[in-house]
Amino acid sequence: MEEKLRELELRMEALEAQLQDPRAYGDAETLRRLTREHKELSEVMELYYAWRRTEETRQEARALLGDPEMKELAREELSAAEARARELEEQLVRRLQPRDPLDGRNVVMELRSGVGGEEGALFAASLLRMYTMYAQAQGWKVEPVSLHETELGGVKECSLLIEGAGAWSRLKYESGVHRVQRVPETESGGRIHTSAATVAVLPEAEELECAIDPAELQIDTFRASGAGGQHVNKTESAIRITHLPTGLVVECQDERSQYKNKEKAMKVLRARLLERQQACQAADTAARRRAQVGSGDRSERIRTYNFPQGRVTDHRVGLTLYKLDGVLDGDLDELVDALTAAEAAGRLTEEAERSAAPGTPGEPGE
Repeated sequence: MEEKLRELELRMEALEAQLQDPRAYGDAETLRRLTREHKELSEVMELYYAWRRTEETRQEARALLGDPEMKELAREELSAAEARARELEEQLVRRLQPRDPLDGRNVVMELRSGVGGEEGALFAASLLRMYTMYAQAQGWKVEPVSLHETELGGVKECSLLIEGAGAWSRLKYESGVHRVQRVPETESGGRIHTSAATVAVLPEAEELECAIDPAELQIDTFRASGAGGQHVNKTESAIRITHLPTGLVVECQDERSQYKNKEKAMKVLRARLLERQQACQAADTAARRRAQVGSGDRSERIRTYNFPQGRVTDHRVGLTLYKLDGVLDGDLDELVDALTAAEAAGRLTEEAERSAAPGTPGEPGE
């Protein structure tokens, strides 16, 4: 681990030198890549330097154990330093494991009501609020792209752009069917109903990754619907983009500016096209996508929100939390941390199995 950390320390020094070079600021894409890598490495280096300081404290405490007058104090300091060192080592091990190369990306999130009619749409609205509050707590920027609501304030479907450090790494686990068990807000009776909403989380695609031929786009403008006052009736600023080869359609009517709506819609379109491209390159990617979204049927659930018992259960890791109100107010970290740990454990198991398999050929490029 120390050898790997020393390599990263040298890489950090090289990045800092590159960022001090004025030429790096002449290419926006290169600057963004360098800045993103520098930020990620900075977090690892902070842990590394804290671990080294703790190691120094441990050595000093051990040296004082032979002094009768300082022995008791040294023992206490040593115990605290060892506990802190173990904690930092665990964090460093997690950070040094192979990472998803998309972890630094922004995301496109799409929510749709599933089974349950109006109740499913109202639950989708609750999920939209939950993710918005979580993103705000993380310091991320949330930009609506499209929103189709019901008369009672439910969400039929909506798309969001969520921008910020770690957005994909924290939100990628949210893709799938979310099930709710509660007495419907639309009924006065006391019967508990089960409804569902689907969530899809896609990494934002870079322009170079997903080049789009303008000749393959059909772009229509129309008047925005919903809230907006006079702007709704007077300005045809809403955008609908159809990608003719695939039939993908993206709408955006959140901004007053037609240009801004088009820019947002193109980000969503690129994300969807990149996902299709990855699915064509690897069959398991397509299978993962189907497992993520499914059909909206409640049997394909990844998580259940049970109102009578005040609990949330994530079925992938078997974690149940009895703090439903907190989760719906955006307190998702405990769930996300458990899913992150499960993924890391799975990667370690796969790596161990690969290493143990005799005569297993390496991946291309290894």
